[in-house]
Amino acid sequence: MKKNCPTYKNYVEILKRELVPAMGCTEPIAIAYCAAKARAALGQLPDKVTIAASGNIIKNVKSVIVPNTGGRKGIEAAAAIGIVAGDETAGLEVIAHAQEADKARLGDYLAHTEINVEFAQSEHVLDIIVKVSKGTDNAEVQVVNEHTNIVKIVRNGEILLEKEIVPVVDNGKPDYECLTIEDIYDFAMTCDLEDVRAILDRQIAYNTAIADEGLKNDYGANIGKTLLKAYGNAVHIRARARAAAGSDARMNGCELPVVINSGSGNQGMTVSLPVIEYAKELGADKEKLYRALLLANLVTLHEKEGIGRLSAYCGAVSAGAGAGAGIAWLCSGDYKTVIHTIVNALAITSGIVCDGAKASCAAKISAAVDAGILGFEMYRNGQQFYGGDGLVEKGVENTIRNISRLGRIGMKETDKEIISMMIGK
Repeated sequence: MKKNCPTYKNYVEILKRELVPAMGCTEPIAIAYCAAKARAALGQLPDKVTIAASGNIIKNVKSVIVPNTGGRKGIEAAAAIGIVAGDETAGLEVIAHAQEADKARLGDYLAHTEINVEFAQSEHVLDIIVKVSKGTDNAEVQVVNEHTNIVKIVRNGEILLEKEIVPVVDNGKPDYECLTIEDIYDFAMTCDLEDVRAILDRQIAYNTAIADEGLKNDYGANIGKTLLKAYGNAVHIRARARAAAGSDARMNGCELPVVINSGSGNQGMTVSLPVIEYAKELGADKEKLYRALLLANLVTLHEKEGIGRLSAYCGAVSAGAGAGAGIAWLCSGDYKTVIHTIVNALAITSGIVCDGAKASCAAKISAAVDAGILGFEMYRNGQQFYGGDGLVEKGVENTIRNISRLGRIGMKETDKEIISMMIGK
C-alpha cells in the first residue's frame, strides 16, 4: 500500500486515535473524567454530586476497582476521585497522576458529600451526565458515545459548550469504513514502520508491564497465575496467561496504564500480549512483531467497528480473533491462514456475553485468546468451519458482518436483561 494512498493515511490515523494509554477500566475513568470536567466548570469543590449513567456504563463500573481509590469500587468512587484528584485536561489518564495528598482526601470527601447515582434511560449506549453544585453555584457536563466526547458543559445556566450528538463523534475522525481484512493485511505488510513505531512501542511497553505485575502479585481471581500453575508453560498457555494476568491486575485496582483498543484496556491487552509472547517464542525480530501487531490491532478495530464500543457481546472475542490473526501470520506468513483463523475463532466464542468489568473478564480473555489460537491450529492442521455453519458465511467479511449484526442488533434485548439483573430489577 502506497503512503500517499488515502487508505494508508486513514489507517495510521486510526491507530493513533485508538491505541492510546488509559489507567483503569475505561468506563469508571470516563466517569472520573466527566466529574473532573464538572468540578473545573464549577470552579470549586462541590458538596453535592449527581451522576446519571446509561445502563452499559453502570454495568461496567459496578464491580471494578477504581485505581487510586484505596480499593474502592463503583460510580461514586470514580466520580469522587475525578473531583478531588483528577486532571481534567488528561483525557483517559485523568487520575493517572493523582497526588498522594489528594488521594488521602478521598475517604473524607465521600463521607461528607451527597453523591447520588441515577439510571439514565438513554438512547445512547455510552451516556454520562455529571451535575455538581455548591451553594448557589452549579455545573453540568455530559459525555456521549465515546469516553471523552464531551457534548455539553453548563455553569449556572450558561452554556459554555454544546454540540450535536451524532454517531460520528467529530469531523477529524478518520474513515473507519475503509477497514477491510484485505487492506489491513496489505497495510500491515507494507507500512513504513516509522509511521507507527512509537505507537506500537508504547503498546508493547505498557501492556507488558501490567502483565508482569499481574503475574507477580495478587489480583482478583489470579487467572493468569492459575493457567500457568494448572497447564504448564507452553507458549499457547503463556499467551493466554499473560493477557489474563494483565486483566487480573487492571480489573482489580492496579495503577499501571495500558494501551487500549476500541476504547477498552482489556481488548488492548488481549490483542497485543499473546502476539508479543508468540513473537518471543519464535525468535521474531522487531519488524515482524510490529507487523503482526498492526495486523492484530486493525483486525480487532474492524470487527468492533460494526458492533460498537459497548454491547452485550464480549469485546474480548473480537480481540482474541485479532490476536489469532497476528499469531497466524507470525507462524505462517500467509494471508489465507490469517483469514481462516479469524473466521474459525469467531465461530468458536461468539456466545460470550458482557456482564460488566470485573475479575472474571480475565477468564473470558483466556477463552477468547484460546479460540484465536485454536482457530489458527485448526487451519494449520487442515480443518476449518465452512459457510453455512451457524453464523459463518463464505468470505471473512461476510462472517464479520454477521457477528457485527449479532452484537449490535441481535443482542440488544440481552443487554437490557443483563443490566436489569445487575441493577436488581
